[in-house]
Amino acid sequence: MTPAAFSGRDAGAAIESFAGETMGTSWSLQAVSPPVGAAAAVQARFDRVVEQMSQWEATSDLSRFNRAPPNMWQTIPAEFAAVICAALDIARISDGAFDPCLGRHTEQWGFGSAGPIDAIPTAAAGPANHSIDFDPQECRIRRTEGAALDLSGIAKGYAVDLAAEWLLGQGVRHFLIEVGGELRGEGIRPDGQPWWVDTEIPPSSSLAPYRVALHDLSVATSGNYRRGFEVDGVRYSHSFDPRTGRPIVHNISSVTVLHRSCMMADGWATALTVLGAQGAIARADAQGLAACVIAGEREYLSRGWCAMLD
Repeated sequence: MTPAAFSGRDAGAAIESFAGETMGTSWSLQAVSPPVGAAAAVQARFDRVVEQMSQWEATSDLSRFNRAPPNMWQTIPAEFAAVICAALDIARISDGAFDPCLGRHTEQWGFGSAGPIDAIPTAAAGPANHSIDFDPQECRIRRTEGAALDLSGIAKGYAVDLAAEWLLGQGVRHFLIEVGGELRGEGIRPDGQPWWVDTEIPPSSSLAPYRVALHDLSVATSGNYRRGFEVDGVRYSHSFDPRTGRPIVHNISSVTVLHRSCMMADGWATALTVLGAQGAIARADAQGLAACVIAGEREYLSRGWCAMLD
């Protein structure tokens, strides 16, 4: 932990707790000496992400983009552009294991705004051979025919970062913020302890969770047990392989990534889930990511994760 965190510590300060709902899940904040109105300001940041990037809100910027004619440039807000930039970077570096253009696929398989299905789609889309063009200088995007954005694998992490950066900008140095299990911790508690959290373990697993000190660090978990449906004894997960356009079929049940940015932890946890256990660890090692992969009853750890255990 950094000396600066201790130099600014007030052992007598109180931790205030707040909670609310966003993105179909809950959020929580524990903060040391937050300003008046902190909860409303945090909620406003989450609302902004929903207004811009929700696949479920018909009036969001993302939904309007998906309905617009292809090959037409559309200007998007700066926050939206930041997420698109990160999503495309992860897509490139992961060789397509992450793809923000899976909206058509997730809708067909019942994981989008149209709601769940109880049968395999009869005309399921194949590999995601469509794309978007992004002009970061002008904050604008355009899509090819058939492309539809789905940022559910990265936007929640960005929402955590957006709220965290507002808190830091207000001089709040010590806090733990969480949205639906994606967490970011800054500084330390008044007693000098970091923000200790347990990693999320699949409910069917007998493996023990890791206890992580979130000191200027984020954690995100992608778990294929969270959402899905079963047909004829086969479970179809909400985790998609962009290279096939179908839910993943290997035995990875969860991937947890530690990163300074919650957005990057969220996006990389999604991407690594697609690659299979050995492929995920190889890619995590290549990118210097701290990752823990659970496949069946076996655990796979990247070099970055192992280094944090020392």
